[in-house]
Amino acid sequence: MTRTALIAGVTGIVGNNLARTLLADGWQVEGLARRANELPEGTRFIPADLLDPASLADALATSKPTYVFITTWLRQPTEAENIRVNSAMVRNLLAAVEPAGTVQHVALVTGLKHYLGPFENYGKGTLPATPFREDQPRLPIENFYYAQEDELFEASRKQGFTWTVQRPHTIIGYAVGNAMNMGVTLAVYASLCRETGMPFAFPGSAVQWNCLTDMTDAGLLAGHLEWSALTPAAHNQAFNVVDGDIFRWKWMWSRIASFFDLEPAPFPGEGAPLEQQLAGTAPAWRALAERYRLAEPDLTRLASAWHTDADLGRPIEVVTDMSKSRALGFLDYVATDTAFFRLFEQLRQARIIP
Repeated sequence: MTRTALIAGVTGIVGNNLARTLLADGWQVEGLARRANELPEGTRFIPADLLDPASLADALATSKPTYVFITTWLRQPTEAENIRVNSAMVRNLLAAVEPAGTVQHVALVTGLKHYLGPFENYGKGTLPATPFREDQPRLPIENFYYAQEDELFEASRKQGFTWTVQRPHTIIGYAVGNAMNMGVTLAVYASLCRETGMPFAFPGSAVQWNCLTDMTDAGLLAGHLEWSALTPAAHNQAFNVVDGDIFRWKWMWSRIASFFDLEPAPFPGEGAPLEQQLAGTAPAWRALAERYRLAEPDLTRLASAWHTDADLGRPIEVVTDMSKSRALGFLDYVATDTAFFRLFEQLRQARIIP
């Protein structure tokens, strides 16, 4: 039987890489987003707004997906609004595909804020011990990831499909105009430093500089989404998804600097946030883009400094356990510096950076 995937958020880091993976493996892929943007060849694009149930139902009237992958969210000014908006997106999508009666499995991508708390309480209060494990209980605070999960669980009970929840750490992967994109943000920052002579200075906390952490390659996450959808033993479970290595930013920062032929600035003990460092650099980026004939002259479409600052400014160690996936047979591994370098090369080939 032909496998048909409906990917909500197909233009994002996760959705775009997932579409490429599934297409390469012979799936039929439908991609849902508000606007088409660099869709993988072979994707059937479905323009739709997950917050408009009526138009969403019309857009999906002829869709008969067997697998649904929810890889998108919309950032709101408060966590209460995050809960209202992002839970509605999940609820509306699953209601819209119900009439087809074809959905066998739904995967929801959330993240480590399941353990760390939402942005309003990020890394504060009493947190689970590291490494984070999937059986650790929810934090006693409101979190839109929990609201999304609850919508998924309710629809599963009603419609009878199986589910998985994937919890990646910070994702390294290609996308333009994405709200959370550390890899592209650091590539843009490094390019500006090389061009203007700005010091390539680590923008985070001493804890992140010195302590262990991990990240998630978008291609590895795509492979995990496909594997768990097709592996019955993985159904109706949540999974952490990280590369499999651990590192300290004091080491990784030098690795990234070397790729761009930069000398990293000495770490003074506490970094200046990227939002501060990049303030006022939009004209410099536009000039750089014109000089090298780059594809995107708008700095705000590339750099998500706020998100990179949140990740690199955390006052706690973040290490994630992958034993659950390993025990069930998912053994893929990516060295995180290799994931960064692969992304940087892709950005150069796409003329995003010089």
